[in-house]
Amino acid sequence: MITIRKGTKADLPRAFELIQELALYEKAPEEVTNTVEMMEKDGFGERPVFDFVVAEEDGVIHGMSMYYWRYSTWKGKRIYLEDLIVTESKRGLGLGKRLFDKTIEVGKKEGATGMMWQVLDWNEPAINFYKKYNAKMEEEWLNCHLDF
Repeated sequence: MITIRKGTKADLPRAFELIQELALYEKAPEEVTNTVEMMEKDGFGERPVFDFVVAEEDGVIHGMSMYYWRYSTWKGKRIYLEDLIVTESKRGLGLGKRLFDKTIEVGKKEGATGMMWQVLDWNEPAINFYKKYNAKMEEEWLNCHLDF
């Protein structure tokens, strides 16, 4: 039986393993510079900047949804889905849907006006998953980032 629940500090080592698995799937394992220690500080320190829910079965975490809050000058409070990860051996069993639905539920409960996320243009399984929710996929915006 799979349980969807709020992530805890004790879940961070497994959450980090899932992040590394995702980076490998996305062909960029060398891009992960985060650490469990950073996640502990950033998620459970004085000023937490992210939260997450996990899919757990018999004490083993098979997936997670990591999110944080952002503010849109046009739309107001939004929940930003940073990553939705299900370990490869458990894909296709509905865990992603349950995690995604839980994240939507969190957003609604906290008064968000919607949810935002990114998906790689070559990730057809993920794109098809999001299309089932009638998600809008914008092409005119470019993703930008600045590393410090």
